[in-house]
Amino acid sequence: MGVPAFFRWLSRKYPSIIVNCVEEKAKECNGVKAPIDTSRPNPNEVEFDNLYLDMNGIIHPCTHPEDKPAPKNEDEMMVAIFEYIDRIFNIVRPRRLLYMAIDGVAPRAKMNQQRSRRFRASKEGMEAAEEKQKIRQEILAKGGILPPEEVKERFDSNCITPGTEFMDNLAKCLRYYIADRLNSDPGWKNLTVILSDASAPGEGEHKIMDYIRRQRAQPNHDPNTHHCLCGADADLIMLGLATHEPNFTIIREEFKPNKPKPCGLCNQMGHEVKDCQGLPREKQGKHDQFADSLPFAEQEFIFIRLCVLREYLERELTMASLPFAFDFERSVDDWVFMCFFVGNDFLPHLPSLEIREGAIDRLVNIYKNVVHKTGGYLTESGFVNLQRVQMIMLAVGEVEDSIFKKRKDDDDNFKRRQKEKRKRMKRDQPSYIPGGQFSPQALGNRSSPQAISNPRQAAFEMRMHDRQNSTTSSSPNTSLSSDGSPSLVGGIKRKADDSDSEPEPEDNIRLWETGWKQRYYKNKFDVDASDEKFRRKVVQSYVEGLCWVLRYYYQGCASWNWYYPFHYAPFASDFEGIADMPSDFEKGSKPFKPLEQLMGVFPAASGNFLPPTWRKLMTDPESSIIDFYPEDFAIDLNGKKYAWQGVALLPFVDERRLRAALEEVYPDLTPEESRRNSLGGDVLFVGKHHPLCDFVVEQYKTKNTEPVDIPPELCHGIQGKLTLNDNAVLPDQTVESPVPMLRDLAQNSAVSISFKDPQFDEDFVFKAVVLPGAKRPAPVLKPGDWEKTNNDGRPWRPQLGFNRDRKPVHLDQSAFRTLGHTMPRERGMPGMYANAVPLGTYGSPYARPLLSGQQQIPKLLSNLRPQESWRGPTPLFQQTPQRTAGAAPLLAWNRMLQSQNQYQPSQYQGLGGPMNYPQRPEDRMDRGRQV
Repeated sequence: MGVPAFFRWLSRKYPSIIVNCVEEKAKECNGVKAPIDTSRPNPNEVEFDNLYLDMNGIIHPCTHPEDKPAPKNEDEMMVAIFEYIDRIFNIVRPRRLLYMAIDGVAPRAKMNQQRSRRFRASKEGMEAAEEKQKIRQEILAKGGILPPEEVKERFDSNCITPGTEFMDNLAKCLRYYIADRLNSDPGWKNLTVILSDASAPGEGEHKIMDYIRRQRAQPNHDPNTHHCLCGADADLIMLGLATHEPNFTIIREEFKPNKPKPCGLCNQMGHEVKDCQGLPREKQGKHDQFADSLPFAEQEFIFIRLCVLREYLERELTMASLPFAFDFERSVDDWVFMCFFVGNDFLPHLPSLEIREGAIDRLVNIYKNVVHKTGGYLTESGFVNLQRVQMIMLAVGEVEDSIFKKRKDDDDNFKRRQKEKRKRMKRDQPSYIPGGQFSPQALGNRSSPQAISNPRQAAFEMRMHDRQNSTTSSSPNTSLSSDGSPSLVGGIKRKADDSDSEPEPEDNIRLWETGWKQRYYKNKFDVDASDEKFRRKVVQSYVEGLCWVLRYYYQGCASWNWYYPFHYAPFASDFEGIADMPSDFEKGSKPFKPLEQLMGVFPAASGNFLPPTWRKLMTDPESSIIDFYPEDFAIDLNGKKYAWQGVALLPFVDERRLRAALEEVYPDLTPEESRRNSLGGDVLFVGKHHPLCDFVVEQYKTKNTEPVDIPPELCHGIQGKLTLNDNAVLPDQTVESPVPMLRDLAQNSAVSISFKDPQFDEDFVFKAVVLPGAKRPAPVLKPGDWEKTNNDGRPWRPQLGFNRDRKPVHLDQSAFRTLGHTMPRERGMPGMYANAVPLGTYGSPYARPLLSGQQQIPKLLSNLRPQESWRGPTPLFQQTPQRTAGAAPLLAWNRMLQSQNQYQPSQYQGLGGPMNYPQRPEDRMDRGRQV
């Protein structure tokens, strides 16, 4: 959800909701990694039932990563996605359900944001390429040194949109991946897997929520199911709270700001493209062995425990002496609703509410003061009481003027402090810093000291450099020429003291001055503030949006066609008389088809993903919809500093005009394009050991074309309809691999079938309540957690694992010396123990927790055989390579490990090839695709 800094604010205000994940790492033996047995207990000391993957949060970092080299082609992208899912699965280890949801066609309200993102990405990419080329030419003209320009096709991330060939191929690859894991991984033995690919309409996270809502309404649903949702969007926290499930956890990547990135021109670290000078590359490592490698640290994961967040909110939202009965669940729904005012993917945030300024805290305080007058709560099961909302908004409107003035004062104070800081840094900056072997090193650098080479020459160069500095400083109009000799140049007039500060964007609104409302409406909407009719139209559209968003979160999509038709939001003080505004939506609306959505969100630069005649509508000057695809557009900073924070002023797509133009080109679609343009559904997968497997196989044997109900006793209480799938994965039939570097599954025992959630009447209301029989989790927070610091005043430190009483094992000095000998010292690269599970924790196979008075005893042999005896056939791309003559003999315990563990090589190690996957026996690399 588009709430800038929401997660940062939440994690700082409620720090105990964050738990660092404990991850068991694969053990390596003779260069081969042994796969992790995910059927063993979770090392985080908690067992999850269901794992939901918001797949778009996985696809993007795997296809165009920011902190490591990008995959070379589409096949490597697919393998990277497989590895990412494997890693999440290893951490969470669900026991009942794995639900993979890819974004399908979104509601029209979301398409406007998607359109803005894709147009801006295209524009910024073109501008960045032009700027890069300009700087390259300037550096080469000055004699700089740059590596030759690499000619490669840029990956257009806009292809990660429903209807493209990329998304269609991704669905095929995921079907192969699921079948392979069901055949080979013991952790998937009794797992039900549901894949909702891009052909199924709806955003990924909302398809997941819709599934949870519909299953909760079934009589066989377990109210104590432990859910885990993987995704980085802030709205997942709101969606998790909206389910009112007592056991709901979110797993996401730990955000680490300011990660170092190499320069796009010289590929060196420490500067950006705009600061590149074309200097020669420095030696990386003693023998320059790290010249082509980027500093890479594996991304770590954290858990967000919503049950702990509910504890915080219960303490904060509980109110005494209310004229009505206090209901904590209703107050949580009101808190979620108030968070919408600071931003979401469907509405712009109100001008007076910025989350960095404590907007949510301000809203909560106003809510607690006004709720005594409202006579009840703001929402109920996703429906808004507008009369009560009006009282809240008008209370915010009364302090809008003071909010704007305080914002200006805070901004001026910040600029003043920054200016003083720059002056202080200039004053305290040393006149000369030696470089090379005499350059200062940071304290704590554990790299071994290097011997000084040719100290006389180095000392001479330092003296000469100091002499040049003293010469140039004596004459202010003297500079160094290209050969290092001083030369006279014309004097340059000095700017003000803050000359190094960036120019401030012009602000014509001046919200801190009298008349701000008139200037706002005149500049943003081009109407006079006295036009009450227009202002009421804007407010009514915004109120409709609030009702639509809340309904979307609690009941599902109320209308596929509704959207907010303005780029800016009204003021809180304009929310007068909203109690009688209608908040109903048209029934029976249908989503766009995939290719229609591509026409609505793509810029002309991404038209190569569309059929030729459809693409022509974007570029032909005679096209009836050419105005939908401007080559350039304005970005209004709207009081912000950076372009990415601004508002893209794009024209809104007229649905009727778009459909009328597409009617003429629909006949040009090929059968393959028509298939990709159709809407699909979910697919359910089970392995041969699953209780539902025989039931599904029987449906295919009898060729029953009618939908049948899932027997809930065979599928962990899951209910829905099953229908035969035309492209099903069937037992004893080979599953072809869509990735050339992976082998076909010749001995498949998994089966797939189409799945549809339980259906309800259009007017059915899903109750936002805790289900009967749900057990409240044991309280986690202690008295010290209510303060900003705990541990006797020491700063709060993140918890490792779900057990807060876990005792970390202490290493003495001899152990640290051992690690120091083992870990490589060059460049401070992480050693083999950098990401190991802490010794003595649940996940370490070589150490067990210490009892009182007990010494640590290695147990190398007791865990060589996994706990469960069930084993499926070894995956075809995990076959142990044949030993060749002359190979080094195995150690005794390594021989035992190789003989006892059937899953010897992991899916990440094998017989060469990209990503170390084994190659096919036959040469089929001609099936590879170019991206």
